[in-house]
Parts: sequence; C-alpha cells; structure tokens
Amino acid sequence: MCAAILAGPALAEQPQNGALGMQPAATRIAERIHQFHGFVLVIITIITIFVLGLLLWVIIRHNKKANPQPRKFSHNTLVEVVWTVVPALILVAIASQSFPNLFYQDVVPNLEQITSKGKQLQADGKTAAYNRYTKNYFPEAAEKGFVNIKAQGNQWNWTYTYPDIVDDAGYPLEFVSNPLQVGLSTDSKVGPRNLAVDYPMVIPVGRYVRYYTAAADVIHSWTVPAFGVKTDAIPGRLNEGWFLVDRPGVYYGQCSELCGVNHAYMPIEVRVVSEEEYARWAELMLAGDYDAAAASVRQVASTEQATKFAAKQ
Repeated sequence: MCAAILAGPALAEQPQNGALGMQPAATRIAERIHQFHGFVLVIITIITIFVLGLLLWVIIRHNKKANPQPRKFSHNTLVEVVWTVVPALILVAIASQSFPNLFYQDVVPNLEQITSKGKQLQADGKTAAYNRYTKNYFPEAAEKGFVNIKAQGNQWNWTYTYPDIVDDAGYPLEFVSNPLQVGLSTDSKVGPRNLAVDYPMVIPVGRYVRYYTAAADVIHSWTVPAFGVKTDAIPGRLNEGWFLVDRPGVYYGQCSELCGVNHAYMPIEVRVVSEEEYARWAELMLAGDYDAAAASVRQVASTEQATKFAAKQ
C-alpha cells in the first residue's frame, strides 16, 4: 500500500488533497527554492517566538497591578541601536541567500561556459570541485544544447511552438493544448480535474529547456510548481526562462495570472520522456498524427510508473 501511494505522486506532480508544503522538486531551481523557504521559515519562527515572549513579559511584568508606579523616560539608546541593527543583519542574511537564487533562476545559463568549466575541472583532477559544480550546473546536458519551446497564452489554452523541430517545408512544429475538463467535471479517466489536456507539452529528460512566453490577448502566466518556474506571458513582449528536469514523469501547472472568466480552466501538462520517445513523439507530431503522438507519451509515463512500482515492491 505504501508503494502504491508513493509511486503515483513520484511521477505525477500535482496538487494532493490534504497535502502540506510544496510539490516535490523536479528541477534544481525548485530544490533551491525549497531550501530557501526552509531557511526563511527558521528565521520567521525564531522572530515570532521571540516577539511573543517579549509581549508576554511586558504583559506580566509591566501591567498596572505589578507596576503601580511606572518609570518615566523618553528613550533608550541601546534598545534603539539593537532594534535597528539586528533587523538589518537579518535582512542581509536573507539577501545573501535570495539574490543568488534569483540570479540562478532568472539568467539563462551559458551552455558553452558550463561545458568548458566542467571539462577543465575534470582535466585538473578537481573531483570535489566538479561534484559541487554539477550540483547546480550540468555539463553533460550542456553539451547537447538547448531544447527551445515557445508557450503562447490564449483565452483559454496554450499554443506550443518548437522552433528546432521543422517539417520538410521549414515550418516549426506548433500545436494548441486544450483542457479536457472545464468546471465541475468529475471524469477522472482523462486525468486530474482541470489539469489534464489533449496535447501536452513534451520534453526530453535531462536536457536544458529554454522556454519563451508571450500572449495573444491578455496577460497569462506559464507556471509549473514542481519545476519552480512562473513566467508571465504578456502581449507584445517575449519573456524567457529555463529549467532542466532530471526524472521522467507527468507534471501539471496552471495559468497563474487572472486572465478572464475561464482562468481556472487553463491547465498546463508537461510530459518528460526519454530522448528516444521524444524523437518518436516529434516524428508523429510532424506527420500530423497528434492523437498517436499524445498516446505514445501517455503510454511511456504509464510504463515508467509501473516499473518504479515494481522496483519499490
């Protein structure tokens, strides 16, 4: 039973009833966000307990009954210095963790530099430094280059364009991803309610993905919690971001910018498959057999989930 419970969420990151905290991280970006969240949570907890203690001390020690003759003074230099300096130091500590994370998430990696530095560290025999480096950067994936995808937000679906996958006439692969359920549908056979789509976005596992966002009408936001990414899709503007997913599976998200009456029914479904299955999916999509292509990646995810379940047994 435990294996059955754990196997599903491990390969289908989506909201769970009664769950606490964030969805399990599927990218290094999300892992760093979770670590920063834990770091700030400790600071907030300490501050809350300290302030609560001060309030209780003041209530007990300085009420009218315990202190009928109050002292009269205008200020206390030491206290004023402390309550100015300590919060400033706390903010510096938070900034020391948040700024590197913001830079890591926002700046698209230079794959040539990553590859070059990785090879140099290996050539110099710096194994420990190489291992530390590969925790945040991935030289092997960098050698393969980017998988480029454009996600355009529409009211109320997504248009995905793969500029690196072109047909014989030179046109890039492009398709519209529509929700399979809208509203209070209880049809769970097609997938999680208000999260499943007809034609999902598909990417290969262990590859740098550079995505672009734009919008055809109003502001949308392309968001996948397990990836730790959220990028606004704005009419007339092209935003970009990146991520690398290190394990196959199915990942869900939703538009996270209020975009109209059907905002709640604008899901994102990303299927992460092997390089071979990604190539097969692209071939079927270029041939115009969208249903067969979608079925092929759905079958892959089901097979991988069954394999992991067997391994846990």
